[in-house]
Amino acid sequence: MSQASAPFSANVQPPPDNFNFAEYLLSQNTTRPEKIAFVDDDKALTYRELEDRVRRLATGLRELGIKREERVLLAMQDVNDWPVAFLGAIHAGVVPVAVNTLLTADDYAYMLEHSRAQAILASGAVLPALKAALTKSDHEVRKVIVSRPASPLDFGEVAFDALIGASPPMFRAARTQADEPAFWLYSSGSTGRPKGTVHSHANPYWTVELYGKSTLGLGESDVCFSAAKLFFAYGLGNALTFPMSVGASVILMPGRPTPEETFKRWTGGVGGLRPTVFFGAPTGFAGMLASSALPKREEVSLRLCHRRVRRYQPSLANDSNNISASISSMGSGQPKCSTFSCLTGPTRCVTAPPGGQSPATR
Repeated sequence: MSQASAPFSANVQPPPDNFNFAEYLLSQNTTRPEKIAFVDDDKALTYRELEDRVRRLATGLRELGIKREERVLLAMQDVNDWPVAFLGAIHAGVVPVAVNTLLTADDYAYMLEHSRAQAILASGAVLPALKAALTKSDHEVRKVIVSRPASPLDFGEVAFDALIGASPPMFRAARTQADEPAFWLYSSGSTGRPKGTVHSHANPYWTVELYGKSTLGLGESDVCFSAAKLFFAYGLGNALTFPMSVGASVILMPGRPTPEETFKRWTGGVGGLRPTVFFGAPTGFAGMLASSALPKREEVSLRLCHRRVRRYQPSLANDSNNISASISSMGSGQPKCSTFSCLTGPTRCVTAPPGGQSPATR
């Protein structure tokens, strides 16, 4: 079966054989150019600005000599430049390899060699570890592109904004296939060396259609905020592919998801937006519920809180209901509290069984 064919539901049409996922996401938002797509601690980025920067970066990568299907290492903090870098590469037919920004130089050295990355797109804060990795690896990197540099750039480095500013938009996306590699993510390495997992252009399309839209019910009016970072598969869906597919807005956070930083965003402290959907992890929820700074009901706009777990456990239903009740006491309405494998709330639980089947309601 082709990766572009329907793996779960006959109710969702598969993407066409010629399919570029970045172009698909951009095309979903042409009618809302002035709406905020992403907002970080520094500024907001509208859908019009996002599309322009994505298309310009795609040209910039090609003009640097990066060819279709070649890899580029993406090591950026969660700021507005991250989705531009990720989608710009895919738009050009280049394959971004999104990696954890907290790794060691040895980890980066291994990934540079293993992926055979031809360029690096990095935040200034991550650059020192990457420079150390370059000195100790047998890499193929030809150019380092730096977002928000923290110090003067060295020879061979180019500023992210300067590259975009000097490049015309690429209006025609690379004519990629739905089952062609779109991006890589690395596993955690808990069973040995991290493994590069290849995702096709069709893969995120199916998660958008079958989970982001059908299960979570995200819509244009939502404001999404994820504690999980974009370099995680969980965070990538929460804070990029799911919300962009429906024209929602996203609040980004470059640092650690402490209760204080999370509450700051819950209450509109970044960009004046208050999230309606929050994605977190069990330990994060525990820390927030134990905090004396937990916001009051009238201070938040949450309708859904989503918690990631590795597998469904019956005890999670009671756990999640307790969290949902706690959030309801300070949120508007009756938000559901869900998990990536289990959607639980006061009245229902939806599980995604193994084997690529449709979610079943319990």
